[in-house]
Amino acid sequence: MSRTDDVRRAATGEKNAWMRPVVASKRLRPAIFSDKEAIWADNAASSRYFGNAYLCWTSFRTTTSPIVIARSTDGGASWSNPLRLVGATPTATTGPTACTVRTDSRGVVYAFWHQINWPAPSAQMMARSFDGGRTFQPARPVARVVQVGALDPTHAARQDSRFTFDGVAGARTWSGLSVDVANGAPRGRDATDQLVMTWSDGRRGLNREQALVQSSRDRGGRWSVPVVAQQAGDRPDFPAVAVSPNGTDVYLTYNAFLAPWQGTTFTARPMLGVVRHADLDSSGHIGAFATVHRGAVGDARASSENNLCCEFLGDYNYAAATRSASSAV
Repeated sequence: MSRTDDVRRAATGEKNAWMRPVVASKRLRPAIFSDKEAIWADNAASSRYFGNAYLCWTSFRTTTSPIVIARSTDGGASWSNPLRLVGATPTATTGPTACTVRTDSRGVVYAFWHQINWPAPSAQMMARSFDGGRTFQPARPVARVVQVGALDPTHAARQDSRFTFDGVAGARTWSGLSVDVANGAPRGRDATDQLVMTWSDGRRGLNREQALVQSSRDRGGRWSVPVVAQQAGDRPDFPAVAVSPNGTDVYLTYNAFLAPWQGTTFTARPMLGVVRHADLDSSGHIGAFATVHRGAVGDARASSENNLCCEFLGDYNYAAATRSASSAV
């Protein structure tokens, strides 16, 4: 059955309209944990690899935790063997995580991930493919990062060393990145191919975190100086970015915490979701960010991991943009 048939059947409500699930993470063993997966389709018709799909994830193991990527050339019906982009020996406070993938109007594949090196500065890493995901250039750092949050003694007591953003038994955190590209989808004709990246950074110290945004107009060769994007008074965590396909608008969402890191669970931990916007000029310069939405204030203590210990907020924040609108999760 062709993909056209799939779409027709879905639109008319026919049964069996969707492809059955396919396992993309091959070569699995009981000791392997595939986590933080991210999927992307080459959605610009100007690309010679238009329609390819790419899936990256961290393959956590007992001795290494590589970032791997697989590709599909048949609409997800089958996937290549995972290609290892980087390998590392993980510890409680080091290792690669939180990959994401994008393609530009020419089909260049960009894989990004966060390399935690605490207590040394961490890095946002990038690897590129110019042959539709068959091979990738060696990875290189594209941003210096200082981890946010503080080591939580509650987690340490459970032999699970983690940083939390708002206090003890709080919301786990790290300075993972989010990336998008102005690839001109669906046709690719008005693409600028500008890459825009964001992350939460702690270089100014605890309780003075920043949502930093930087960009590249030459396919990741050179990057702009990071700009501060959060609203004054916000402690931003897990920011996510989206750029319009024609490269004129940038949208940013993040969790805004309104109180400092706390050593007790007896006081409120106010937080909310925020969406901000900035214009991009013809040279790719990012203008000033302005707030377009602030959600209702809640209490972070109401969230939970898969246990009764600690909070869980923001790991999967996301944003998307068209030429005229945006959405944020």
